[in-house]
Parts: sequence; structure tokens; C-alpha cells
Amino acid sequence: MQPVGMGGPSHTGGAVCSCPHCLPGDVGLDSCSTPCLLYFFTSILHTEHFQAAWSDAANQSSLSRNICRRVFFISLFQLPFFLRANKYFVLTHYLASRKIPKCDVVAPPRDLRISDPGLLGALDVEWKPPPREQTFNECTVKYKFEYRNTGDRDWKVIFTRKLKFRVGFDLSRTAEVRVQTLLKGGCTDDVEVQSDWIYATFQIPPQGKLESEVQNFHCIYHDWEYLKCTWEPGLLTPHGVHYGLYYWYEGLGQAVQCDHYIQEHGVNVGCVLQNLSQAEYQDLNVCVNGSAAATLLRPLYTTLRLHNLAKPSAPEQLVVSVSAAEELLVAWSPPGGRMPPHCLEYEVQVAEDAGGAAAAWAFVSTQMETALTISRANQSHVSCVRVRGRTNIFCADQGFWSEWTQDCFSVSTKEDKKLFILIPVILTLSVSLIIFMLIGQYKKRSPAGKPLHASVGC
Repeated sequence: MQPVGMGGPSHTGGAVCSCPHCLPGDVGLDSCSTPCLLYFFTSILHTEHFQAAWSDAANQSSLSRNICRRVFFISLFQLPFFLRANKYFVLTHYLASRKIPKCDVVAPPRDLRISDPGLLGALDVEWKPPPREQTFNECTVKYKFEYRNTGDRDWKVIFTRKLKFRVGFDLSRTAEVRVQTLLKGGCTDDVEVQSDWIYATFQIPPQGKLESEVQNFHCIYHDWEYLKCTWEPGLLTPHGVHYGLYYWYEGLGQAVQCDHYIQEHGVNVGCVLQNLSQAEYQDLNVCVNGSAAATLLRPLYTTLRLHNLAKPSAPEQLVVSVSAAEELLVAWSPPGGRMPPHCLEYEVQVAEDAGGAAAAWAFVSTQMETALTISRANQSHVSCVRVRGRTNIFCADQGFWSEWTQDCFSVSTKEDKKLFILIPVILTLSVSLIIFMLIGQYKKRSPAGKPLHASVGC
């Protein structure tokens, strides 16, 4: 009698199982999977024969799993069933397996290169995909691209399918990049496979001594309207040096030189840049270079983020009044300029008049609203209020505080108001009393009704 079995799913056009220990005739689902069906047929007349046969099948499937380097989900396609036919039992055992990755190794990208297009720190990084002979059916190929400057602790990470990127670096330090291939999909059983890293570095040739670089470079973006940058000459700067500031941001075809310099003693020590609205919330690359006769000066490279350099003007129209409950009511308006009002936060401080001593300012609140009610601890003193603003955390990582409101607004108390009323009354009464006293003295010196006699000589 021919053995009878419960067959698994029908597979057509598949590849022969690549596992050398699978039984002949096993069929895979595709070129990257190996179900390795085990069919074991035997005649079992006694219990011990069945146990030995079952143990042998288990050992065979375990060996297949080890050689194929995968983990099977072992189950009976259906419960073992026994057919009694002419005193023979026929057992059909089907091992159902998961789709297992054959592509467990992927090659890294090739020909990683870094080039400088002359944009003051924006470098072009490109690479080629893995070799063509390695195909990835049913899988998605991506790349993990990381970059940083030498000395930075953390890498900046980009996941992409592109083969070229333009990213910013500090050209005063070595640029480092690395890329690896990421493979995921049907050919990997939806498990991400990573290649080895490939590395590349870039550094511009050093020029001049470090002490010849400009010092104390500082920039402020005033009212989101203009950028003012200042610097000081380097320690080894010769006489007759000429400094120039160049800048670039995404949207400019090439680096542009400053056209409005700030000078001291005929030397450029600063620059004012306007019309930078397109550079907001992106990198602004800046280079300050110097030239002198027969002397090489080291250029300064830096990358600015305008929204983190913003400094607003002081708040306007500050008004302070006193409520019926003797509370200070403070209100003001946002400053002018292009800075969005919703991007501002304010700090409020109050000071109590300490007589002859200097007033000590105390912090009251940091808020985005433009009004505040302040309870005064000592109502017998005169209070002063001042306000300043800066960019809040919703629009920038940091920023500069504005100047304080121009004046300190003092508010009189009830006692002061009573005193202002009493002073005129007291003065009026005092003047009236003095007048009456003078009139009385005059009358005593010149009594009415007495005749005057002329004096008689000898």
C-alpha cells in the first residue's frame, strides 16, 4: 500500500530547498525561504516502533533548523492521525515554517566622497549603492547617514533613500561622515539588516597661525530686522590688516560679502546685514577673513541661527495704576519691529522705595501675557515696576533680553494722597496766623487816640 499523507500548501515555481539536510523533493516558497517539508512514513506495529520513529523525525527537523540557520515554528499541520488499514498505521507529519531571511548580510554603500562647493561650510556628501549583483527582492533599501565635526560627542543622524546630501560643518575642524545600508522587507522577514559603516573625512588646508584669527565674534539679530556682528583683531594681527565678512544660506547661489562695515581707526570690526528673512530658521554660514601684506591670517568659520540671536526692543506703553484693593495693575504693549508678538515672553520686576537706600528689584513673573496684577507687601512704600522681553521657547532655543522699560513708574499710596491734601490746608492756616500776629504787633506799637508832642530844646 502506498503511504497516504495530509499535504501542505501547493507551491509552484519555487526554488529547491537550500538546506542540504532537507528531504529530496522539498519545495521552498521562494528563493529566500526554505519550508523543508519532512514526510516520514513507516509501518508501526508496536508502540516502541512509533516512539523511535517520532524521535528520529524530531532529530532530523532539529538538524535541518541548525544547518539552515533559522528558527522554525514547529507544529503539526493537523494532529497526527492514525489510519488502521490492514493493521498498518500511516503517520503524516508536516512541519510548517515561517518565511526566513536568506539575505541576512547586506553590503555597505560604495565610493563615499566629500566635496566643498565653496559655501563656507556647506559640504556635499555623496555615495553609491551596494554592488548591483546583490539584488533585494521584496525589500526596501535605505541609508543611515551620520555626520559631525571632530571633537563633537554626538552624531547628527539622517535616514534617507537619497545618495547625496548637503550638510553644514565648522570648517575650522575636521568634518567626519559615515554611512551604512539598511535592508528591510520580505527578503529579511521584516527584520532590519544593517551593513558595516563606511567612513570619510574632510579638512581644508590650515592657513595662518591660530592667534591671527579674529576674537570675540558676537552677533545680535535686532528686532528680527537686521543682524549686527562685531569682532576684535587677533593677537598676531599686523598693521594695515583688512577684514571681510562673507555669508551664505540656502537660496543664495554663492557666498556674498558684507556691504555695510563698522570701522574703528580705519579697520573693519563689524558688519550689519539686512533683509535676512529668508535665512530665518535655517543655517547661516559666516566667514571672517583677513588679509595683510606678506602675512597669512586664519579665517573664522561659524554657523548662525538667527532666531536664537534675536533681541527685541523694550516693551512699549507701560502703564501702572492702583486698584481699589491697593494692588498694582501693570500693562504694556509688545515692541515694534518684525518680531512676532506670540514669540515674546516678558519678565516683570518690582521695587519698594527704601528711603535713602537704593531700591532692591525683586522678580515677580515671567509670562507671555501683557498685563499683570501685583499685590504689594508694604503699602506704605512707593512701588516701581519695570518690564523687559525676549524670544520664548516656542520660537527659539535661546535669545537676548531686551533693555528694561525706559522709566520706573512710581505709584502713590493713600497716605501720600492724604498728605498732598493736608499740605495746602496747613500752609493756608499758617499764613493766616502769621498775618494776624503781625497786625496785632503793629497795633501795640501805635495806640490810637494819643496826641503827639514836639520836643522842646534848652
